[in-house]
Amino acid sequence: MGRMTPLGAAVRGLLAGAAGTLAMDVLLYLRYRRGGGEQGFVPFESSASVHDWRNAPVPAQIGRRVVEGLLQRPLPDRLARPVGNLTHWTYGTVGGVPYGLVAGSTPRPRIAFGLPFGATVWMTGYLVLPPTGLYKPIEDYDRTTLAKDLTAHLVYGLTAATVFALLTPTRHRFRP
Repeated sequence: MGRMTPLGAAVRGLLAGAAGTLAMDVLLYLRYRRGGGEQGFVPFESSASVHDWRNAPVPAQIGRRVVEGLLQRPLPDRLARPVGNLTHWTYGTVGGVPYGLVAGSTPRPRIAFGLPFGATVWMTGYLVLPPTGLYKPIEDYDRTTLAKDLTAHLVYGLTAATVFALLTPTRHRFRP
């Protein structure tokens, strides 16, 4: 009783990843509003201003490349917004699974585990995306941009770790 299975850790990780994604997006929205943005949260969160691939954010471009690569045909502009949303939320939510498996295998998951988790997710983007042409090399970004991006990912990681810890039974370990 009270032991966590790998499946339990993965499901908790999914929930934690979704919560982390929402927390990160709330932070980004608050920054947007502080900077003079006028959209409400739902239009901001759902990328209501995205109508074509030209102004689609990086998650949409990643999703586009994956889907077009699989289907071997171009996607119409009307799919830029839903593909971006699906890619963003899938990456953030599914990103919680490996976190859950690792944290769930420890004697007691700690909220502080979210800091290296968030930092790893942040750094992965700067390692993987420049060769694709979707990001510039990390040294081409100014410190303010990098700091804002890092802190948003730390919020993601800390929130995911907090939710995972809250969903974890007091005594747990993977069953052998």
